[in-house]
Amino acid sequence: MSLENRIAEIIVSRLNVKPEEVTDSANLKDDLGADSLDMVDLMMDLEDTFNLKISDEEGNNLQTVGSVVAFLKTKGIEA
Repeated sequence: MSLENRIAEIIVSRLNVKPEEVTDSANLKDDLGADSLDMVDLMMDLEDTFNLKISDEEGNNLQTVGSVVAFLKTKGIEA
């Protein structure tokens, strides 16, 4: 399974959105309806799934699905 698909599954599960809504350009808050608690939970899900630590500053910079993918790739995570 690709990294993008793994992230999409996490977002669909956490935010209760349809898979087709999860696109690279989709804004987690504006387009997918995440509130601040959802964002914290999402960051924790990503940390657990990919065995990494996301700082508050890094988490605040993750605004779109594409930015999450790009961030994880900079951490050496490909799938």
